[in-house]
Amino acid sequence: MPNLQDEIGKKQPFDLPEEEAYLNVRRSAATLESFFGRLFRKAGLSEATYNVLRILRAAGDDGRCWGEIRQDLVVPVPDVTRLIDRLEKTGLCERQRSVTDRRKVFITITPKGKDVVDRLDEPVRGMLRGRLGHMNEGDLRKLSSLLEQIRDQDT
Repeated sequence: MPNLQDEIGKKQPFDLPEEEAYLNVRRSAATLESFFGRLFRKAGLSEATYNVLRILRAAGDDGRCWGEIRQDLVVPVPDVTRLIDRLEKTGLCERQRSVTDRRKVFITITPKGKDVVDRLDEPVRGMLRGRLGHMNEGDLRKLSSLLEQIRDQDT
């Protein structure tokens, strides 16, 4: 199995193991994003719009406010409003003003939106198994733990 140095044609070893680890994370993320991006594009979605639909499906009939959706996104995006506008325009979600607080607007998934995300469940699971299934559960948990340690530096 080629290592990162070989994959990118780097002649000299990395100066810092932190640099090599960072570039490995980026390279792996880019590889996964490419595969999943193609899957989502076939359904007319981006990774971000798919993520919003999953959040809305989990919220059920209550929906979620814009800020909650923004907070729950796996990969932050600069303009959640535009994502929601796009989903609403295609009939995948809708806005509903709160009856108790007119300042609050809840976004809910439509039946059409739920159908789109439901139909992606099995292909996403298959892609996950295909890209990560060669690793055992212990290794996957260790990988997740190591990645969480990187993010814990922010808190």
